[in-house]
Amino acid sequence: MFLLLLVLTASEPVHSQRVQGQENNGSCVCEVNSNLWAFPAVKYEAVSLLLQSCGDAVRKLQTQPIVVRHTHKLQQKLTGSASAAGAIAARFCCRIVASGCSSGTKPAEMSLPDYVRSHRQTVTTNAELPKLKVMLEDVTTRLQKFQYLKSSGQYNSLHLRQLSQELQQLQQLVSATHLDRPAAETHKIGKELLKLQEDVERMYKDNIFNLESVRERLRFLSNRAQTCRTIPDDFRSSCSQRIMKNISSPLITKLNPFSKSYISGAWGRDTSLSDVGTYWVQPLVSSHKHGNTMRLYKNYEDFMSGRDYRDESVAPSHSHSNAIQGPGTVLYDRVVYFQCYNTPELCSFDLQTKQTKRLKIPDAGINNKFPYCYYTCRDWTDVDLAADHQGIWAIYATEGNHGNIVLSRVDRETFNITHTWKTRLFKRSITNAFMACGVLYATRFVDTYREEVFYAFDTNTGSEDNTLELPLEKVSAGVANLHYNPNDRKLYMYNDGYLLAYQAFF
Repeated sequence: MFLLLLVLTASEPVHSQRVQGQENNGSCVCEVNSNLWAFPAVKYEAVSLLLQSCGDAVRKLQTQPIVVRHTHKLQQKLTGSASAAGAIAARFCCRIVASGCSSGTKPAEMSLPDYVRSHRQTVTTNAELPKLKVMLEDVTTRLQKFQYLKSSGQYNSLHLRQLSQELQQLQQLVSATHLDRPAAETHKIGKELLKLQEDVERMYKDNIFNLESVRERLRFLSNRAQTCRTIPDDFRSSCSQRIMKNISSPLITKLNPFSKSYISGAWGRDTSLSDVGTYWVQPLVSSHKHGNTMRLYKNYEDFMSGRDYRDESVAPSHSHSNAIQGPGTVLYDRVVYFQCYNTPELCSFDLQTKQTKRLKIPDAGINNKFPYCYYTCRDWTDVDLAADHQGIWAIYATEGNHGNIVLSRVDRETFNITHTWKTRLFKRSITNAFMACGVLYATRFVDTYREEVFYAFDTNTGSEDNTLELPLEKVSAGVANLHYNPNDRKLYMYNDGYLLAYQAFF
């Protein structure tokens, strides 16, 4: 006979977290602070492996001629839940114990192969095997509800090692910044990084850790370090008041010059201070995904009257490798910046020299992985671009930042990324975003004719504010592109084929 014993116990005390929720379609919807969760990841991985081993053993017994007697019921204890957090699944023991069948022998613990070989002549009965199979399935089901904790990368020993590498890279960055520009802030960040390193080492030792809370601390320190790095002195010279206070009603409402069917694209005015007032429109074709043509107007009067324009091609065709993908296009000093066709790269096309440059955006999600989505998803908006006096901004999301927005500043002269900030704003939860005076703003859908600017992230301080309530009127539901021009302090929106402009007030 043998004994199949499955024990699932919790090795750490449980601390409940009470949260408020709202009923929605028969379900309770609530927010849970995952920063409070602790999870023995390495032990959980051992649980999963042993569960698989036990399942294989039971399946093998179904094909072996042995006597089976179920002498102990499946014992398990799942403590805590996804909402109550707490420690979960720590030790999992699966063993097969066989007792001798001949008279006078004492029960002895044997391995399954030894037991099978020594009892091949025994009468077969499979009466209990279905019960054991059901028990294994039950344990598997109970474990699956916590599998997302591991698969999401929040509770995983591999991701802990990656976190250590990120921490070391940030320490090197802060040390270099402090040598270049010694300051009390960089010294303080260095001390906080040392404390964080101690916490990570303790997580290795105790095997009880919460990557969510540590990642949040690392993100905050990284943003502060980015702010300490060298930025040109005149970078924010035009921004005496950094946070936007109000937005006017549309000053321009005009259908795009191509057709109402071109519902996705971008438009605006050249951002360069030296520009005399060039206006441009860039429509997308091929299922509102790609484009290769930009229409240019010398001045505002020509734009409004729809005359004296020229069409410039940035690529031979809309499916060329240098073609435009998505509506995140901007124009700065007669250079067009956009996402390159079907790649996580930023392209720049000089309208004078006709030369194209490419810059890889590290880990950026593309092809509708992280588009703007709040009301309905606007396809191909994974990589959005904005322009300011001293740089180009890339707005995107990465898996490493859990789909939250990552903001990178690109130097126009060297065409390299110089600074990167990570926010806590989930990109698929907003309709669009734009940059103004080094501040990232995000919008959300109110109704068909209204948007609202509700969020701001200040790159100067690393602070986030989600309490803004700045209304934006529109003429249709979908927003393909929205960006700010510091020359005239206007916002330009491509609104389902309509071209709208607003005055911004600081």
